[in-house]
Amino acid sequence: MSAAQPQTMAGEAPEPDLAGEAPAFWPTFWKNRMAAAGAVVLVILLGLAIAGKVLTEWWIVFDTETIRLPDKFKPPFSEAALGVISAPDAPVFGRYLLGTDELGRDVFARMLQGSFVSLSIGFVAVGISVLIGTALGALAGFYGNLRLGIITVDTLIMRFTDTMMCFPTFFLILTVVALLPPSIYNIMIVIGLTSWTGTARFVRAEFLSLRERDFVVAAQALGVPEIRIMFRHMLPSAMAPVLVSATIDVASAILTESALSFLGFGVQPPYATWGNILADGKDFIFDAPWLFFTPGFAILIVVLAFNLVGEGLREALNPGLRERRT
Repeated sequence: MSAAQPQTMAGEAPEPDLAGEAPAFWPTFWKNRMAAAGAVVLVILLGLAIAGKVLTEWWIVFDTETIRLPDKFKPPFSEAALGVISAPDAPVFGRYLLGTDELGRDVFARMLQGSFVSLSIGFVAVGISVLIGTALGALAGFYGNLRLGIITVDTLIMRFTDTMMCFPTFFLILTVVALLPPSIYNIMIVIGLTSWTGTARFVRAEFLSLRERDFVVAAQALGVPEIRIMFRHMLPSAMAPVLVSATIDVASAILTESALSFLGFGVQPPYATWGNILADGKDFIFDAPWLFFTPGFAILIVVLAFNLVGEGLREALNPGLRERRT
């Protein structure tokens, strides 16, 4: 072994060559113009979501709850009726950037607040689903042949996964949410608890492949604890497809929350989400189309951006696709 080559202890998973992998990964990702555009859009949306949380709840610059009946159904970029409404109720710029709704509330302020709520639900729900799916998939892949009476661990976990996949996910979520008190946290938890099946199957497939690799066999021979083998050595190598799936699942979670809010089972007022703004605007689609199309367009953009980033990650993390593009 040359002096320049780093030495690793027997049983240790080989450390990734970050100096070689990073140049291979990032140029491939950024060469995909659609994925790069999606990443830029997501960064902008995340910035707007954080700004929305700060400016509508912590340091109230954009008021989401003030009712201004003289200014109801104002179109985008219209001036406020400053001679009629009081000065404290006037919008920041003296104009309604995205118009007002049927109660004269500022749609721009509500969209800012809704961006944080919708994205938070997406990220937290996917975090829950990835945690559950990774744990179950790792157990099924690593302990697959271990018998529990008349059934193996792999069979038990995967049949449970198949059973969960048999239920229409959205209607299962709708049923559970209808039985629970309306809460943003209940929405996050329910979506997360019903969306882990794909992650579990991805992780199981990766673990079935990895458990026969030399570094895993060597670690077992040296008596390395199985939990350490699973989560220190095998899991990092199995996370690439999970990362891609999670990116796309965030978009699905946002769509699910929007659909629930549209049907009246999602986040309840006074919190604004893109889904309940869309629901409020459906009755005025001809009189005030901006109430319907503004949140609809926002949902379209964020879902498209997450899907483009997911496709870019899949291509950059897949050696075959990466070589094809380079």
